[in-house]
Amino acid sequence: MSSGSASYTKRPMSRSNNRAIGITLGDPAGIGAEVTAKALANSSLRHAARFMIIGDECLFRKYFPVRYKNCAFIDAGCLGAGGSKTGRPSAATGKASLAYLQKAIELVKRKELAALVTAPVCKEAIGKTIPSFHGHTEFLADAFGARRNIGMMFVSGPLRVLLVTRHIPLKQVSKAINAEVVLRAIRSTDTALKKYFRLKSPFIGVCGLNPHAGEGGTLGREEIRHIIPAIKRARANGVRVEGPFSADIIFYPQNSKRFDALLAMYHDQGLIPVKTLYFCKLVNLTIGLPFVRTSPAHGTAFDIAGKNRADASSMLEAIKLAIRLV
Repeated sequence: MSSGSASYTKRPMSRSNNRAIGITLGDPAGIGAEVTAKALANSSLRHAARFMIIGDECLFRKYFPVRYKNCAFIDAGCLGAGGSKTGRPSAATGKASLAYLQKAIELVKRKELAALVTAPVCKEAIGKTIPSFHGHTEFLADAFGARRNIGMMFVSGPLRVLLVTRHIPLKQVSKAINAEVVLRAIRSTDTALKKYFRLKSPFIGVCGLNPHAGEGGTLGREEIRHIIPAIKRARANGVRVEGPFSADIIFYPQNSKRFDALLAMYHDQGLIPVKTLYFCKLVNLTIGLPFVRTSPAHGTAFDIAGKNRADASSMLEAIKLAIRLV
């Protein structure tokens, strides 16, 4: 990427094109701007949509040397030249990435964006400004009053995985799971598959929490107390759902292909297998919001930031999915 004088269209913070796909550049010290620029350079996006890119002028000049007619920029005005060091997150980069997100929320509420794609942020850096920040998903849910029905669905081709619990410590997972929470997740998955993917009668597989899905209660009773009752209630309401299945076998492609989506009980249970199988093409889709929001399924990758080594495949897929869903 060139760091010289770039040719770009700069837009003031108060203006945007109507109904564009918004893209926030994430933490300025990370790979967000790099993967966004690489993805937008893909010829498949040249006439696919109009894009509104929200970041700082220093990022535009460094990573977007080529001007595309379907891209416009909003300068958040948070960082001056040398305002951040590549690969080194700070309170300043946290504030900047938060400002990009807040501007995107404003544009969505004004119905100026048809969808939002977010590049990765650093929770620790933003936490220096907002200590309660746990991630894009929860922040957007609070901004739009959607905390109850929000969900993280990871999409790669035919495989879709939704998490029952998200960004909480592992020791808190068991206490966070009850029949109502699992039932809500099943219903949300069913609704999302019908709404976003146009499936008339989706089929959902549910993971157990414990090894071997509890082994009839000998390895834990969460399945008996909470997960199985939730599955039965969902079936009674007309949802096609089966489980609980042992998580160490259900993600095997020959097993997972039976289902339109899998429900994992906690973060790593779902993300370790799906990222192992489909990392470069994986997209995070937030369900339960009043608009489409996607993101690449990787982090800020500070160790390779600014070295032109970042793979933009996941960001490209995130943008493509956002376009398809709107």
